[in-house]
Amino acid sequence: MEAIASHLPQIWLFLIAFFLLYYVATDGSDLGIGILSLLAADDKERGLLMQTIGSVWHGHQTWLVLLGGMLFGAFPVFYAVLLSSLYIPMMCMLLGLALRGVAFEFRARSGKKGIWSLCFGVGSLIAAGAQGFALGGLLGGLDIRSGQFTGNVWGWLDSFSIMVTAGVIAGYTMLGANYLIMKTAGRIQEKSYRYARAAAMTTLIVTIFVHLLIVFRYPVALEKWAGLSLLSGLFGLLCLFVFSFVMYFTSLSRRKERAPFIWNVLLIIFSFSVLSISLYPNMIPNLAPQALTVQAAAASSSTLGFMLVTMAVLLPVILAYTTMTYRIFRGKIESPCEESDACRAPLSSQAAKRSA
Repeated sequence: MEAIASHLPQIWLFLIAFFLLYYVATDGSDLGIGILSLLAADDKERGLLMQTIGSVWHGHQTWLVLLGGMLFGAFPVFYAVLLSSLYIPMMCMLLGLALRGVAFEFRARSGKKGIWSLCFGVGSLIAAGAQGFALGGLLGGLDIRSGQFTGNVWGWLDSFSIMVTAGVIAGYTMLGANYLIMKTAGRIQEKSYRYARAAAMTTLIVTIFVHLLIVFRYPVALEKWAGLSLLSGLFGLLCLFVFSFVMYFTSLSRRKERAPFIWNVLLIIFSFSVLSISLYPNMIPNLAPQALTVQAAAASSSTLGFMLVTMAVLLPVILAYTTMTYRIFRGKIESPCEESDACRAPLSSQAAKRSA
C-alpha cells in the first residue's frame, strides 16, 4: 500500500489526462462542427450539422464537469491557481458553452431558426477560443509565488497564447470535419474532406511552433530534448506522432470515412504525451524555481486514495453508458438527396467504397 500511496499523484495525473483527452476528442468535435456551421451555405445545412451531434453533445460536456471536480479534489492548489489566473478565459468558455446549449434547445422550437443556428456557431467559436487562451496562458507560464498566483489578470493574453488559440480552433475544426465525414454523405461530406485537410495543415504548423517554443523556453524541457536518445520513450512518441500525421493525410486522400477521425484522435494523444513528458514534473510551467510540480499541487494521500476507490466504481459505469449511447445513435444522418449527385447512389454503396 505504501508503494501505491507514493504514486497516487502520478496515478491521478494519468486519470485526469485521460478525462481531458476524452473531452477534447468528443466535445472538441462538437465545437469544431459549430465553427464549421459558420461556413455553411444556408441555414438548412447548419441544421444538418447540428443534427449530427444532437443526440450526444449533452454527454460530452459531462466530461468537462467531471474533469473540474477531479482537479478540485486531486490537485486543489493547481485548481486554485488555474482559476485565479485564467478567470476571464474560463468565464468566456462557460458563456460560449451556455450559448451553444441554448441555441440547440431554442432552435428546435423557434419559428426563426437562423438566429439560433448563428448562436450555435458563435457560441462554439467563443468556447473554443477561450479554451485556446486558457491553454496558451498555462503553457506560457504563470507567476506563482508560495503556491499562489501573483500575476496580472490579463497575463494570459500575449502573442504566444494567440498562436495557441489559433491552433486549438484549427484542431477543433479538424476534429469536427472528420466527424462530419463519418456522419454525412454527399456535398457536406465532400466539403468536410477539404476542411479536414486545410485545418490539419494549420494545426500541424502551429503544433510544431508551440513545441519548439516550449522546448527553448523551459530548462526542464530543453534538458530532456538535449539528452534525447533513439531508445527513449519521448523519441518513440515523436515518431508515432509523425507516423500518425502521414497516415491521416493518406486516409483523407483515399477517401476513408472512419480512419481520419481515428488518426486525428491518435495525433492528439501523441502530441499531448510529448508535451506532458517534456514539462513533467511541472503541472504549471514557469522558470525555476516558481514552477508548480505534481507533488506540490497534489492533495493528501488519504484524499487521493478515497477518490481512487470511488473512481474505480464510477469510471466503468460512465464508459459503458457512453459506449451504449454511441451505439444507439451510430450511422449517418439523413440528408436530402438533392444536395449532391453523390446522393443518388445508395448510402450503403458509398459506405462500401469509402469504408475505413
